[in-house]
Amino acid sequence: MAKVVDIKTPASGEMEKNLWSNLEHLNPHDEIKFVLCDEADYRWAKQVLQEHGLAQRCEVLFSPAQGQLAPRDVAEWILRDKLPVRLQCSCTTALGNEVGVDGIS
Repeated sequence: MAKVVDIKTPASGEMEKNLWSNLEHLNPHDEIKFVLCDEADYRWAKQVLQEHGLAQRCEVLFSPAQGQLAPRDVAEWILRDKLPVRLQCSCTTALGNEVGVDGIS
């Protein structure tokens, strides 16, 4: 079974909930996810990524917080900095409201 570990960023207001010892239990098939609220969160996540060697441990996802940060901006920063991470967008961001699918708002 794969684990997905959320790392709370400063702008989330929940950073104190991070249990850093969980990083010791990651396997190559696990994932770490950062939900980014702004560019300062991106810079912080980049620093954490590098300090803990996270990309060498498992898959790392950077996900823009819906309505707070444009996915395009995060994509440009990842490419500019050549980070070994994946951009993850929510289905509601990708599909938008015009699709008319139940449950998407």
